[in-house]
This record gives sequence, structure tokens and C-alpha cells, in this order.
Amino acid sequence: MADGDESNAFPGDAKQCPPPEGHPLPDRNGQSRSTHERIKAAAIVSACKEPCDIDLLASLSASEGGFLDDELRRTVWPLLLGCDTSTDAEPKPAEAWRRLPRHKDEDQVTLDVNRSFIYYPNDESENQLDRRKQELSEVITRVLRQYPMLCYFQGFHDIVQVLLLVLGIDLATNAAVHLSLLRIRDFMLPSLSPSLAHLQLLPSILYSADPKLCQHLSQTQPFFALATTLTMYAHDVQEYSDIARLFDFLLAHEAVVAVYSFASIILLRRDELFEIPEDEPEMLHYVLSKLPKPLDLEVLISRTIHLFEENPPEMLPFRAWGKVSPYSVLKATRGSLSRATLTQGQDLFAKQEMEISRQETRDRITRVIWKYRRPAGGISLAILIGVFSFWLRRSGEDHTVISVIRKLWAFARATAW
Repeated sequence: MADGDESNAFPGDAKQCPPPEGHPLPDRNGQSRSTHERIKAAAIVSACKEPCDIDLLASLSASEGGFLDDELRRTVWPLLLGCDTSTDAEPKPAEAWRRLPRHKDEDQVTLDVNRSFIYYPNDESENQLDRRKQELSEVITRVLRQYPMLCYFQGFHDIVQVLLLVLGIDLATNAAVHLSLLRIRDFMLPSLSPSLAHLQLLPSILYSADPKLCQHLSQTQPFFALATTLTMYAHDVQEYSDIARLFDFLLAHEAVVAVYSFASIILLRRDELFEIPEDEPEMLHYVLSKLPKPLDLEVLISRTIHLFEENPPEMLPFRAWGKVSPYSVLKATRGSLSRATLTQGQDLFAKQEMEISRQETRDRITRVIWKYRRPAGGISLAILIGVFSFWLRRSGEDHTVISVIRKLWAFARATAW
């Protein structure tokens, strides 16, 4: 592209916007930016000034090159995550977290950290990598001890690894807290079901865009996307520049966009997938669980934006969006990246945790009732329901399952001898 080529202008392109004072535009790898990059960098810096223009940053993240380099990312990413670097400094002494009780998942953190930094950075010594691992362990442990309700999941270290390399340990800690409570909260609940709810949107998105391909994959459950979406693609993308570029896009958009991105990858592989018979779901699952190489991120991002705009969540078939919890990050971030607080994130976490508990209670009751639906028949069933009703009233859960109890009571009476 020629410098200043208007046909490739990015959203927010404004040649009249000079770099604000005190914000020099850094060079990459000692080389001066092109005219186009300098203009874009100026627009990024300008959008970060108060009041921060999140919508413009989202548009810039989707244009070629994203936020260009780590120098700019260190300014943009914390803003996108809602970190106020001027007032959000931790009031406690920096090492106060070490005196907090151990988190139950710290042993698993240690195991995962020891397996980190495999693909990047690839120009550092063993001692430097060991120091990186120590910092990574500190960031993760600090987040978990300060917010012990969070449940660590394997792959969280992949995400935090990217934050650490781009932002440094101090900014990465604050960013990891905000990301955990406001963007990937569903993945840090004590149940896998909220994470699977993200994947259940995939068939509806695919059906909207390509019914024939959706039918071809209908015998394959969308669990093939779990590791990729759970880790914001950090588990699978092996080039540092690529994962940083992809984080530009994902952090600047609502949580559901990560699911649309995976759907876009599937659509881009349409011809390849039709070469595999639909009655071989194991092979389809295997292929879909691996990202294609090479993966053209600029094409992927462009396709994702188009797919998302043409098929917004509320318009998806099979009532897919209606089945998503109102407390999920999918809905909490819908429409815009609101400046939600950490307290609000904790409140939504608690509400969704309670919702999960109630659903698990309903499921247990249903399984038990179904188990005893036969001989000894309706009488035993009625007695069992009565016992459950008494226990639920004592435990305060009666309102959450009252509809289930009524239906099962009617069933018991209908089948009583």
C-alpha cells in the first residue's frame, strides 16, 4: 500500500490530527513508521485521551495492524479493560497479597506456569525465561488470592502470559483482574456450564450464515472450540505478533465476538470440511479443534465483523441468545464495553454462581425422580417429592424449584396406584 493511500484508510483516519504533546510516536524495531502508520498512531493516541473514545478504538483495532505495537498497546489495553491507571493504583503495599490465604488452585497454577513461554519469546536466555515464569506465577497468584471466588482454569496462564509480555508485571496484574471479572468471568465460575454456553451459540451462528455447512457438522458437538475460545486463542496462536494483534481486536469488542471469530474460521474452512464425510464426526472434531495454518488474521477479523453485523446475537435462530444467562459476560458486554466496576463484576459472579447452583439442584431432583418413576410407583414418588419439598423450604431453595416440584407432583398423582 502506498503511503497515504485513501482507498485503504482506516476508521477514524484524520490527517489533521497531530501527535498530542507528551506522546511521541515510537518507532518499531528502530525503524520509522510509514506515513499511514503515523497517522493511525496519532488517531489511537487521540482516542485514548479523556473522554476515551472506545468506539473509535474498536474500529481502529479492526483495521489492518490493529494498535501497531506494544508501546501503544500499553496505553490502549488497560483503557479497554476499564483500568484507570491514574487512580486504580493498589492502595495496599505491593507485597500484601503474599500474606493472603493460599488459593485452592495454586498447585495447578505452578504446573501450568512451568509449561509456559514455549513459543515466545524465543530470543531470551533460560534465566530470563525463568524470571518471566516467576512473574507470571506472581500475577496469577495475586489475582486468585485477592479474589478467591475465582476458579482457575487451565489456559488462564496462556492469556495472562500475553498480558505480561505486552504490559509488564504491574499493568498486567491490574489488567488480569479486570479481564477476569469483567470479560472472562464465565470461565472462572465453579462450573463448566457457563463456558459451554458460549459454544452453544456456534451452531446458530453457522446456520444463519451457511445452513448447508451447519447441517454437515450437525453430528459434531461444538466442544472442539473450547480450548481456543476459553484462552482467547492464546493457547493455539504460536506467533507473538499474531496473538498480540488478535488481542487488539478481542479486547476492543464485546465477549461474544470471540465466538463469532471461531465461527468465521469454520466458514473460511468450508471447502476443507466438505471433503470430510459428515458421518465421521470424530475426524471433523479433530480438524476443527486445530486452527488452520497459516491463519490470515486480517481476513479473519474482517470476516468476523461482517458475520457479526449480518447476524447479531438477538437475531440468531433456535432462541440461542435467549438461553444465555442474563449474568453472563456475553450479555453484560453486549452493545458496548461499558465501564463496569470490579464490584459489579463480583456481584454478577455471585448471581451467576447462585443461578448455577439452582440449576444443578433442579437437575439432581429431576434425575432422582426419573430414577424412581417405576414400581413402587406414584406413592413412593409422591413421598419422595414431599421430602424434597420440606428440605427445599428449610434450605431456602423452594422458590427456585417450585415449578419443577409442581410438575413432578402432578406426575406423581397421575401415576399413583
